[in-house]
Amino acid sequence: MAKSIDVSNLDIRYGDFLAVEGVTMTIKARSVTAFIGPSGCGKSTFLRSLNRMHEVIPGATVEGKVVVDGQDLYGPDVDPVEVRRQIGMVFQRPNPFPTMSIYDNVLAGNKLNAKRMKKAEADDIVERSLRGANLWTEVKDRLGKPGMGLSGGQQQRLCIARAIAVEPQVLLMDEPCSALDPISTSAIEDLIHDLKTDYTIVIVTHNMQQAARVSDETGFFNLKAAGEPGHLVEFNPTKKMFATPDNESTEAYISGRFG
Repeated sequence: MAKSIDVSNLDIRYGDFLAVEGVTMTIKARSVTAFIGPSGCGKSTFLRSLNRMHEVIPGATVEGKVVVDGQDLYGPDVDPVEVRRQIGMVFQRPNPFPTMSIYDNVLAGNKLNAKRMKKAEADDIVERSLRGANLWTEVKDRLGKPGMGLSGGQQQRLCIARAIAVEPQVLLMDEPCSALDPISTSAIEDLIHDLKTDYTIVIVTHNMQQAARVSDETGFFNLKAAGEPGHLVEFNPTKKMFATPDNESTEAYISGRFG
């Protein structure tokens, strides 16, 4: 199920503004890749470009290639909606659908895909997805209750269950723990470790310790100067990045001298 992602010379623009310039990397299948860097350096913009979510902003354009399983996601015959089915997204703040039950929240993506299901099949998807998000035992007796009634950490795991219910190949996470308490953060980090068995996971985080704990490889993004585009400074195995980075600015950022 999980796929690698090959990015080549990717530039991202919003109108005339060049936001991210010249990114090239290979994101390995069944691994966790973290993007770190100071605010405004383009890491979240780049993350969203991996499933074309940035295109919801008017004037957004991309040059370069993002290739998954031999197919360029920006090819002329590629449907961005289909891209987002294969490459799911979990956002910074938990966003369960407020009028839906826990059960219906999990199935929301499947229903949007116009997939008709028998009750037994739907039940199986809900249980499998909630188990995959380490949430089943906490909510199995209240599946008909509103998703908004859960705690913040549970809501985020519900959103992860919703994302994996459609069986994507890749899961993108944009600072998934930034709004959570330490206990909920730990639960999400444990879940990320478990999910990489079946999915390719890419995470943006401002938390250096979190990147060191959960990721296999890390990319450091930065700006050359204010108003300049963000760019990838260094991309290496996480253990090397945090022990002996290749670039002086990477070491300066990780050690807290700026950012």
